[in-house]
Amino acid sequence: MSEAMEATESTQGIALSRVLVGLMKGVVYREGDAPLWQDLLALQARVRDYVAVLGLELILDEAEGHAFLRTRPIAEGEPELPRLVQRRALSFPVSLLLALLRKKLAESDAGAGEGGNGSRLILSRDEVVELIRVFLPAGSNEAKLIDQVETHLNKIIELGFVRRLKAPSGDQAYEVRRILKAYVDAQWLAEFDQRLAGYRGLLGREAEKSEETP
Repeated sequence: MSEAMEATESTQGIALSRVLVGLMKGVVYREGDAPLWQDLLALQARVRDYVAVLGLELILDEAEGHAFLRTRPIAEGEPELPRLVQRRALSFPVSLLLALLRKKLAESDAGAGEGGNGSRLILSRDEVVELIRVFLPAGSNEAKLIDQVETHLNKIIELGFVRRLKAPSGDQAYEVRRILKAYVDAQWLAEFDQRLAGYRGLLGREAEKSEETP
């Protein structure tokens, strides 16, 4: 092998290592690291082969500009491997808020032709509170509601579906990251309205219990 070929192979090996480490740590965003994203596009076939050995598959969305790893579905007759990407159990309020944010993102995309931005969904804290307020009994404690929403938002930020921003006014704002579309799919969203009545009743009961707790 010539020195030039060895140098190229070494460079690609370093790039592959960087891409794999980035994916193992979490979601890779085009906007977050453009050079890493370009390496991922160039090496995606090798990345897929490598992670398949670990029981994982690469989910890469060039249009949305993000990529991540998830557990590969097991083929019939194939032995099950230990899970490298662990499932996370979410509380009911966090699950509900994720669904509401996903629906809001779909509405934003649908309104893109009517003046909507279609690419970034940024909400104030008050707007997030209003999303969930309709599920609570009238007269719920406002301060406690805001605290609860902020707690749920912090968990969603930790999961990587939302990031905290500063609005031009200096107030707190939140950007709903588009990777949420990959986790709450269109089929689930189509059934969302059918689930709202049940959600409203369950969340209302939880809020009543919270009000009763000294």
